[in-house]
Amino acid sequence: MNLKILGETGVVKGHLKITGSKSESNRLLILQALFSEIKIHNLSNSDDTQVLQKALASSDEVIDIHHAGTAMRFLTAYFAIREGREVVLTGSERMKERPISILVDALRQLGAEIDYVNQKGFPPLRIKGKKLTHNEVMVDSNVSSQYISALMLIGSSLPGGLQIHLHGKITSTPYIEMTLKIMKECGITGTFEGDRIMIEPAKKVKPVTVEVESDWSSASYFYSMVALSKEAKISLSSYRKESYQGDKAVAGIYKPLGVQTTYEDGKITLSKTNFKKPRLLELDLCGSPDLAQTIAVTCFGLGINCELTGLRTLRIKETDRLQALQNEIEKLGGRVEITIDSLRLSPVSNPYHGIKIDTYNDHRMALAFAPLALKFPLEIADAEVVSKSFPGFWNSLRDLGFSVEEF
Repeated sequence: MNLKILGETGVVKGHLKITGSKSESNRLLILQALFSEIKIHNLSNSDDTQVLQKALASSDEVIDIHHAGTAMRFLTAYFAIREGREVVLTGSERMKERPISILVDALRQLGAEIDYVNQKGFPPLRIKGKKLTHNEVMVDSNVSSQYISALMLIGSSLPGGLQIHLHGKITSTPYIEMTLKIMKECGITGTFEGDRIMIEPAKKVKPVTVEVESDWSSASYFYSMVALSKEAKISLSSYRKESYQGDKAVAGIYKPLGVQTTYEDGKITLSKTNFKKPRLLELDLCGSPDLAQTIAVTCFGLGINCELTGLRTLRIKETDRLQALQNEIEKLGGRVEITIDSLRLSPVSNPYHGIKIDTYNDHRMALAFAPLALKFPLEIADAEVVSKSFPGFWNSLRDLGFSVEEF
């Protein structure tokens, strides 16, 4: 499905209910599978969360998680401790190119029995679930925090709990902290100090109902719309000022780009403010790399130079996101320089109009570029890819007054 999008008036106003956080939902689903006393409200309706739910409920020998990277990491750890269960965990062709050896090596240190079906270091994996008797592991922490979170989530199910020693610069620390806070809310004790994480063992937990906060990554696209608009006031629910999610940083990041955030009664209201356009926006996004595409596109639309660092993990996502950003922004006339973990953008005063944005089977490419339609007509290829994290996104744009038409 290809879409033509235009925000003709440049004005966006309305109220939207955003689905529960995918990151929170997926962590809670693993914990719920381990401790049936946990109940969950406001689960994400994303493809990734539905894939994880289906996998957890399946008794099949082959589990296909398609493009869901979080599910691949979390399920690798989960099935490793399911005594007597043997599965082959596989996914899309892109998933088979995404490395997983750091997690597999860590689980093997704990006694797990995991083999590579095809290429060493990559899915598919053959996992024979067993009781893991070791409770201490060393993990390289400079690639993906999801490996660490996967281990943390199963840690309380191990007889002696789990000690995780982190080696190297820690990537996406807020996601590790989110995992710890969610576990604490479920009654599981853990600590994160310096380069060590300690998870206490737990045979069961007290009954608890956890409310999933709406997704801050999804909110980021509306921050971009407000920044790019002539006039805007958008209310989004349900959000907490004291959030577990690292992408809450978007509120502070967009303040100098003309977006004011007001918290009231479980919702946030985003308003357009007068602002002096910075010549250069410099950000280290090591703690919230999923915001990079949105920020880069916003800066392009506003004509602001930006330099974003801490982006190493973007190379191993649904696509190479740095390369994809360079490709598409340069199609619009901008200049982009990328390295292994950074992006530098030089925008252009008169972008090319009517360009079709390719999405590379990556939901965040479609979501991040869509707000540019407030500046000029835009075409989005394979627009259905947004269902991975935000199935109702295009209807949300229509509710805000955008023209969204299939062609």
